[in-house]
Amino acid sequence: MDEAKLKEWKSNPRVRYHAESLERLLVAEAEASKLAADPALAEMAAEELKDIETQKAGLLAEIDSLLAAEQAEEEFPNEAVLEVRAGTGGDEAGLFARELSDMYRRLSEARGWAFTPVDEAENDAGGYREASFEIRGKDAYRKLRFETGVHRVQRVPATERQGRIHTSTASVAVLPMRKKSKIVIRPEDIEMEFSRAGGAGGQNVNKVETAVRIIHKATGIDVRSTAERSQARNRDKAMAILIAKIEAHEEASAQAGEASARKAQVGTGSRSEKIRTYNFPQDRATDHRIKRSWHGLEQIFAGKLDAVLEALESGEVGEEADEE
Repeated sequence: MDEAKLKEWKSNPRVRYHAESLERLLVAEAEASKLAADPALAEMAAEELKDIETQKAGLLAEIDSLLAAEQAEEEFPNEAVLEVRAGTGGDEAGLFARELSDMYRRLSEARGWAFTPVDEAENDAGGYREASFEIRGKDAYRKLRFETGVHRVQRVPATERQGRIHTSTASVAVLPMRKKSKIVIRPEDIEMEFSRAGGAGGQNVNKVETAVRIIHKATGIDVRSTAERSQARNRDKAMAILIAKIEAHEEASAQAGEASARKAQVGTGSRSEKIRTYNFPQDRATDHRIKRSWHGLEQIFAGKLDAVLEALESGEVGEEADEE
């Protein structure tokens, strides 16, 4: 047994118990092997070695299973950050951004995921200029990972007096929050700003500088956290999200120009890529990457996205004509 591998397993909380049990078996195996040299004890030692070998095989199988589950969870963690930002279309784009946020909130509620605001910046019409949310729950990132990109809405805004159809956009980004990260951020790598949190939250929130903004100097990436009631908790949350954003930035850079058939089909995951149109006059949502459409926008915005998410996960391309 590789001692370095055993030491690595013992340092992993997920398999530590199994690794320590394996270590005890290895000691017992060495002792039984010595006894096997004695003709009087050889038969008993052989039986013991056979039993130890069976136990070892069982433990190794369990360790492999646990490590495989850990790797899958690391690739598709059960925690993600959802960012929504208004695009073109003025106030209507902000209202659309808020509706998208509500759509994901309702989806999360239906799936039993926790959906927690991190930062919300509203426009004068009550929509979002930008907002970010933390989503926690089984398969949260796996199910939402293809939602990153530009979402487009075509409809007659409530403020439109002549009945003209307007086109507005909002961008969505879904970032995995991994438990293990290779990103190391030193204090000199960042700038940190503190301010009073606006909006609801009580007098304490508004009088004390609890809101935190962190800027990563090398990339220019910045993160705000305002929803927590203490500066320390907002700082910790902002730092965790900053690490997730830097990881996504580095992965995107590493993957540039390496689009596989799967990525070419479902998309690059770029926030600037137009991925879906919600056409209200036709009561239809069309995903441009897989050329599939679904009717029933009221239900979709009520959070019933399962059919859409499953189609994206399968990557099956339909025959719907793409919308301009």
